[in-house]
Amino acid sequence: MSTRVVIGAQWGDEGKGKIVDLLSDKADYVVRFQGGANAGHTLKFDDKKVVLHLIPSGIFNGDADCVIGNGVVIDPIALVEEIKGVQDLGFSLEGRFHISQTAHVILPYHKLLDQLKEKRRGGDAIGTTGRGIGPAYVSKVSRVGIRMVDLLDREILKEKIDQNLKDINFALENLYKEPTLKTEELMAELEDAIQTLEPFICNTTNMLHEGIKNDKSILLEGAQGTMLDVDHGTYPFVTSSSPTSGGACTGSGIPPTALDKVMGITKAYCTRVGNGPFPTELLDETGEELRKKGAEFGATTGRPRRCGWLDLVALKYVVQLNGINELTLTKMDVMDGFEEIKVCTGYKLNGEETDVFPLCLDEIRDVEPVYTALPGWKNSIEGMTNWDDLPATAQSYIHFIEEYLGVKFTIISTGPKRTETIVL
Repeated sequence: MSTRVVIGAQWGDEGKGKIVDLLSDKADYVVRFQGGANAGHTLKFDDKKVVLHLIPSGIFNGDADCVIGNGVVIDPIALVEEIKGVQDLGFSLEGRFHISQTAHVILPYHKLLDQLKEKRRGGDAIGTTGRGIGPAYVSKVSRVGIRMVDLLDREILKEKIDQNLKDINFALENLYKEPTLKTEELMAELEDAIQTLEPFICNTTNMLHEGIKNDKSILLEGAQGTMLDVDHGTYPFVTSSSPTSGGACTGSGIPPTALDKVMGITKAYCTRVGNGPFPTELLDETGEELRKKGAEFGATTGRPRRCGWLDLVALKYVVQLNGINELTLTKMDVMDGFEEIKVCTGYKLNGEETDVFPLCLDEIRDVEPVYTALPGWKNSIEGMTNWDDLPATAQSYIHFIEEYLGVKFTIISTGPKRTETIVL
């Protein structure tokens, strides 16, 4: 059996949900290891479209135990709504859904602070979803966070909220000129959610260690993408966690030595939501065509995504950073009809050409992409499930990417549905 981590190899929105859903029928455990309800994993099956934000994407395919790991920050109220949505579709979570007792909690004050800080930044806003993710991670690393296990003891919960509100209310009153918050009201708001979630809260780290010992198959599901990593992404226009293979270990409790497959998910082109540098962004009719054909609007926010050609310089950096040893290409069908498809194979920076992704924000902003033009294909590949049915130019496009990166594709997605997939 294996432990595989599925990583977003761009700026998020690569189609990880579909791939995790596809792979989960052969997994014993599916584990979400970072992020929060700012992620939106869209799944299509049986003529249904479902968007998950916190529950692992393996809940609908097979009978794997689905785990929210310790690295995730959880909005209890949002999670309860999501649980009800899954149950309404006829899927039971009893006995196969587990929440780490050491995962941190997003409280109403985290969401409020997130929105107030973005408003205060004005034109320099990061472009967060306003769902309290960043402030919850700030509480965590400031060692004032509230964890899921704390919800089970109301006295401990009250004491910790009381303590946190001293600083938060001071900021609300004096900095933001907003009404202050009351502990009793926050606890009353959480009570129904706590009662619903209590049966699912447990020691998931030990559960996964037992799974490794018993040779079980584990699938680790990342949210967002590597280029949004708080350490290795386009800082400060990043998320607040580590959506990398390293983050998979710290966010689940699984040791690095247990990982044997690291799968990177990349679109056949690039997208980005929110602010920040994007070297291959297309602000023309081609960019708009990619957006329309790819239905590039955020699953969580509905915001239109910025679109551009595939950036192999950034992708090579991601492959190296994560130790990616298998790739999945999604939205290949969106490239149908382009006479010519450009791929970024280098950058011009300070008058010199390089294939190394720069880490300085100003340098990333200043790079000029160097493109290689590849022939496109006229006929539609949507829904194809056989490699040999792909047009020769589509196969060449895939081989070009493989040769540049030195990693093979194992899955090609030709549509949003689970069945619209070529498995190599």
